[in-house]
Amino acid sequence: MTTHWTLGCDAADPHGIAAFWAIALGYVAEPGYDDMHIDIRVVGEPPWDMAEREQLIRAKAAELVTAGATTVREVSYGEHLGHVVMLDPEGNEFCVA
Repeated sequence: MTTHWTLGCDAADPHGIAAFWAIALGYVAEPGYDDMHIDIRVVGEPPWDMAEREQLIRAKAAELVTAGATTVREVSYGEHLGHVVMLDPEGNEFCVA
């Protein structure tokens, strides 16, 4: 299974540096990239089986807690789990979706 990921960072010119890395890596920006942090996408592209999606998100979050991450909160989209907000071992925020 392909894992989709997004990397965001502080920059003096965020759009300029994003354009540079898009060219360097062949990246196509996702909607909302203006204020992104790291997003680990474990479920691939829609349409999703929402029960399977939730199971994959929870499994990856649990794996990362074992590796030293901290769970901050779970965010739901209606009645379904949307993503889990986490902190890496150094306190940097990321999401598992």
